[in-house]
Amino acid sequence: MASLSAEQERELYRLMAFTRRVDQEAVALQRQGELTAFPPLTGQEAAQVGSAYALEPADFAFPSYRELGVAIVRGVDLVEYLRAYRGDWNGGLYDPLRHNFGPIASSVGSHALHAVGWAMGAALDGGGKAAIAYFGEGATSEGDVHEAMNFAGVFKAPVVFFVQNNQWAISVPVDRQTAAPIHRKAEAYGFPGVRIDGNDALEVHRATAEALERARRGEGPTLVEALTYRIGAHSTADDPTRYRRAAEVEPWRAQDPLARLARRLDDPGFIREVEAENEARVAELRERLLEAPRADPEEMFEFVYADPPAHLAAQREELRRWRS
Repeated sequence: MASLSAEQERELYRLMAFTRRVDQEAVALQRQGELTAFPPLTGQEAAQVGSAYALEPADFAFPSYRELGVAIVRGVDLVEYLRAYRGDWNGGLYDPLRHNFGPIASSVGSHALHAVGWAMGAALDGGGKAAIAYFGEGATSEGDVHEAMNFAGVFKAPVVFFVQNNQWAISVPVDRQTAAPIHRKAEAYGFPGVRIDGNDALEVHRATAEALERARRGEGPTLVEALTYRIGAHSTADDPTRYRRAAEVEPWRAQDPLARLARRLDDPGFIREVEAENEARVAELRERLLEAPRADPEEMFEFVYADPPAHLAAQREELRRWRS
């Protein structure tokens, strides 16, 4: 069983607290017009950070569009990460190979196939590495996810499917997504599925570490269903008050993953120190993001056609006239 030292637990809290603070700042940046859109993750810090903390450097993480916490654990430059949400570059401007953290995948469930493909290649290269694919419970309604799990089961690919079951796929509740518990879907594909408390960072880390070790040993995939909750909106374009009651949210606030780990650490001075550090780090991040160059709008016309069709050429000319 994987266990963490007292110092590692403190580092886990630092990462989770920084994730939440950056998440809050990103929402503010979007409201101020500096980002086009952003998908908040408040409430899911334990699921993301606890699982990513179990990864080895040679493992590869395949994120969806909400894995800011995983990006932070993997050391991704957050300016390069956030510029994806400013519209500067699809998938982010960071190098996926530098930290083994894939491009941001906004097409729901598609990256599960990429994770399995990478894992199958890693196994052919000699093993000892694992992939992890992050997605929400809504993605389990997509065919890509089931194709990925079927391939992984047949070929015993060293991959962990990490489902953050945050109870809502935009405005559709989990009981409208699936008639059976998500972790039990693994049975149909011939590998284990486990359900864990996704708001308990230590439980998340333990379960993910065990699944990753199993994968690295060549014993095949695992489906981990982390029960958590999306406290805020699906994205900054969403209004969750239109489809869920406040009374539903409040019990989950009592399960706040940061507060739970803070109670375990029982060190108010340390918590205050982390808060002060985060304010300084976020101020620097904001300054760097605002100074970062913006994409040339004409890039939207590149990289698809060698000879653009007439209607796109006309649109490009219209853009040039508007900018002049």
